[in-house]
Amino acid sequence: MALALFDLDKTLLAGDSDFLWGEFLSEIGAVDVDTYQVQNQKFFDDYACGELDIIEYLEFCLSTLANNSVKQLNKWHQQFMVEKIQPIFLEKAKKVVDAHKKNGDRVVVITATNSFVTRPIAQIYGIDDLLATEPEVIAGEFTGKVLGEPCFQIGKVHKLQQWCEENNETLEGAYFYSDSYNDLPLLELVDNPVVVHGDEKLLAIAKQKNWQCMDWT
Repeated sequence: MALALFDLDKTLLAGDSDFLWGEFLSEIGAVDVDTYQVQNQKFFDDYACGELDIIEYLEFCLSTLANNSVKQLNKWHQQFMVEKIQPIFLEKAKKVVDAHKKNGDRVVVITATNSFVTRPIAQIYGIDDLLATEPEVIAGEFTGKVLGEPCFQIGKVHKLQQWCEENNETLEGAYFYSDSYNDLPLLELVDNPVVVHGDEKLLAIAKQKNWQCMDWT
């Protein structure tokens, strides 16, 4: 038995849930469309080329949580799951998750996207353990601030190491599935790195290191 770690966006999903959440908010009129979509696209492009300022981005995306009640956000999220997430759900990805579970492995989603957006998505893949960027909540409402270190780049490693200590888990024999060059620190840490739908930078490294590459679309 080992840990089976899965990135979420563009790995388990055939798209980016964080970007799509922004698109969804724009479509329903929850944000100013003209300014929000331009910024959302800029941050998406910065992430794709490994140049995202994570703090600036989190100030941008978490503000939408702070500006609305949790009750309203949950209602929107149900609609978001149907309209944006179900169409990019990957059956092949679910089969890999199920195979690890059948093998007795502990399956974990580890993602830079915040836990409000991602927890219901992890659950439709049958995954209860989620490591994500955590939005700060005070008195039952989001503040717009991030709690602790973002689960991004080396922050994924730090969050996973802390989680392993708290849950008496080890990285011995661990798998990590990811599409992104941003996840290189964690891919290099585990015994079984697997590139799924890899970006150009990551595929070049995977070729050099002879890492397994997969496509679940």
